[in-house]
Amino acid sequence: MTPPPPPGLSRRRLLGLGGGLGAAGLLGGALSGCTTAADAEPVTSGSVDLSFWTHDDAYVEYFRTAAENAMAAGGAPFRWRLDPTRAGATDIVTKAIAQAIAGGGTPDVAGLEIGAFPRMLRGDLATELLQPLNDAVADVRDDLLTVRTAPFTKDGTLYALDSDAPLVVYYYREPSFGEARLPTDLGTWEELAEAGAEAHRRHDVCVGAVTVGSELGQVVQSFDMLLMQRGGALFDEDGNLTIDSAEGEAALTFMARGVQEGWIATVADPMGPSMQAALKSGQVIGLWMATWYKIYGLVPNVPEQSGQWRIRPLPAFRDGGSRTSFTGGTGFAAFRGKENTLAAVELIKAGYLTPEEQVRRFLDLGYLPTRRSVYDNEELLRTEDEYCGGQRMFEVYRGVIDEAPVFSLSADKPVLDTVLSGHLLRAYRGDLSPREALRRATEDFHGQTRSSRS
Repeated sequence: MTPPPPPGLSRRRLLGLGGGLGAAGLLGGALSGCTTAADAEPVTSGSVDLSFWTHDDAYVEYFRTAAENAMAAGGAPFRWRLDPTRAGATDIVTKAIAQAIAGGGTPDVAGLEIGAFPRMLRGDLATELLQPLNDAVADVRDDLLTVRTAPFTKDGTLYALDSDAPLVVYYYREPSFGEARLPTDLGTWEELAEAGAEAHRRHDVCVGAVTVGSELGQVVQSFDMLLMQRGGALFDEDGNLTIDSAEGEAALTFMARGVQEGWIATVADPMGPSMQAALKSGQVIGLWMATWYKIYGLVPNVPEQSGQWRIRPLPAFRDGGSRTSFTGGTGFAAFRGKENTLAAVELIKAGYLTPEEQVRRFLDLGYLPTRRSVYDNEELLRTEDEYCGGQRMFEVYRGVIDEAPVFSLSADKPVLDTVLSGHLLRAYRGDLSPREALRRATEDFHGQTRSSRS
């Protein structure tokens, strides 16, 4: 999962890349050969103290319990003790690279947030720093959701296991929809746009929200969710930019129309004060967001609205696409060539591959399973959510998981965030047509990546 901190790449994150490609490439060169030289004989059993880096303390408690459960069940080769370090999502990657260059002090296990992970895709960084997990997941590979392994895979090698399958769903405040005479079961975005425009004229409400603040990744994220739903992608599996497409134009046209007509609100931060004010005032009564948004967006900002919110699949685009999308994620990786590498891999397996732990992860943390078979778990299907009025939310997730789009990351994602975010804002304002905004962003992206590599 992405939060906390909220999903998307911050300016600090972009600066951490040293302006883009050049610094990361230099880091890859600096690491060349160092890890192999420092390879240690791995411990194969017994007590181990694992250096565990994460941006979220909830992961520490989750893995501690997973370790206790594995040891209690018997057969676990290790007795794990976690030595946790908490740092910002970007800082984890930065410090791990710096420690590798220094020749030691890398973590045994680290949670790599999906916005920071593209740095590992530059050059040979992933190959030199992270332990391949292909063999570790071989017994369950066919059951793992490809939509969650693909982002953490490079050249066919899986380097991290995702902590969540953060589907994008449509949240709506049921009483407010009733007051505005808005149907809650409209099948397409086009139908919701017409009804939402009328509701906005009569009641000054919004049925969606896009981010327009200083967090560039969040600005792109609002667009990316609907782009993937429509059947497009930021990058193809080879890392080529693919935003200048019919799918991209359709998604951006819908969003720009909504902003200009007023039935899609603009907020600085989907987690911050501007969204809180929009939710509390009743201005925003619906929005597309990931499954974790209830935990990190709604509950903290509007606890008094407990019982009023519901989720449903995304309305479909009339001309194609699915009823869901993805955003966010955190992949847990073991660092290679270390005394505790094998113990780190076994801990990740204990925490993330067994059906029992996948069920517990949802019940304790609200993170969706990454094994397809677990979506048929009766306990999860029966679970009722108090904040969402007793709704059995997992039924919604199971109903759309097979429609979820596969997407790939690129080492150039931070560059795209920089160039695309500004053009999205210009399209929302009507200064550029959606097609022109995507075309110009593509040109700027290719110009910056070419200059960075020269």
